[in-house]
Amino acid sequence: MTALPDPHDFIGIGLGPFNLGLACLTEPIDELNGVFLESKPDFEWHSGMFLEGAHLQTPFMSDLVTMADPTSPYSFLNYLKERGRLYSFYIRENFYPLRTEYNDYCRWAAAKLSSIRFNETVEAVTYDEGEALYTVTTAAGTVLRSRHLVLGTGTPPYIPEACHGLGGDFLHNSRYLEGKAELQKKKSITLVGSGQSAAEIYYDLLSEIDTYGYRLNWVTRSPRFFPLEYTKLTLEMTSPEYIDYFHALPEETRYRLETGQKGLFKGIDGELIDAIFDLLYQKNLPGPVPTRLLTNSALLSARYDEEGGAYSLGLRQEEQGKEYELTTEGLILATGYRYEAPAFLAPVTGRLRHDSRGRFDVARNYSIDTTGRGIFLQNAGVHTHSITSPDLGMGAYRNAYIIGELLCREYYPVEKSIAFQEFAI
Repeated sequence: MTALPDPHDFIGIGLGPFNLGLACLTEPIDELNGVFLESKPDFEWHSGMFLEGAHLQTPFMSDLVTMADPTSPYSFLNYLKERGRLYSFYIRENFYPLRTEYNDYCRWAAAKLSSIRFNETVEAVTYDEGEALYTVTTAAGTVLRSRHLVLGTGTPPYIPEACHGLGGDFLHNSRYLEGKAELQKKKSITLVGSGQSAAEIYYDLLSEIDTYGYRLNWVTRSPRFFPLEYTKLTLEMTSPEYIDYFHALPEETRYRLETGQKGLFKGIDGELIDAIFDLLYQKNLPGPVPTRLLTNSALLSARYDEEGGAYSLGLRQEEQGKEYELTTEGLILATGYRYEAPAFLAPVTGRLRHDSRGRFDVARNYSIDTTGRGIFLQNAGVHTHSITSPDLGMGAYRNAYIIGELLCREYYPVEKSIAFQEFAI
């Protein structure tokens, strides 16, 4: 009979920036024996959106570790020092790392860690009541046991219902760069969505519209192209106090606020909005540029004509209540990402807490299991922890909190109060 492996203290499943940060912060802690499983062969973060000049919307201090441990060897500044680029970054006088640079930084950190196992796709998670252990089985046949799990599987690309089963070669923005060359061979391209990714793609395609001669449409359901609200008192909403306040609100109130707060983390960088206008102004000097920006337009239906090689999009102008149709050869869906519970959790569904809408009921300490400290969730908690959930700058805070739960004591000091505002009475 094959002996079962000794249990780990925790297993991290998935390796985005948040679980990678946890790996960095737990590496020096001798009391914690953890392992991280990632299905990809190496670290990769939104590589389909590595547009030239694209940068993070948060400063370099929102790296994997700094906000929990500024002395960590896995900091972004140490990465720059080792790469021989620290002075160049200093002279640049721009706090916002390039997106490709941030990805390289994460790959640099991952290569230094002993706890990460790539090419390991988790197939099932079960629970042994007698031993109080989770068993994780991978597609490669690896079997691991653990007292705790930390889920960091991320959010997959969201395809609107109107486009389910749609044929042709349409792209989600997560694959933009790999499909860009073929897109630009078409006579018309339509972009649906209005967040930062949509704006970056629109600017990129508009820049080369003269070279390729396509018509370019940008369609959004929103009433305008919202800028990301980035004022300092608003940023105080990414604070421990606001998490406490938001999490304690009634469920229905939290869901209402979740809908209304999208502009706080899904808006467009204000400088990019201005750059788009300036580029439109420049392109229009010789005559009207073949582009349309259509707001208040909800996507109701989509069909693909294989013979003609074109899409027909059924749209509705929300404020006027009028429906219209738009025909396009190329289609890009910049429709964001939505969390889906991993299928490998099915055997332990009975141990997980859900709210009235079927989403994970994430506790203040980031746990989602019935014991309140067995399974922890990275990201995917906007409905419980507000805009702090996807915020890179709060990743180290959340990981410090989770590490305290794993150790049953505080290891990295966790801030309790940083805001000037009072959110609750």
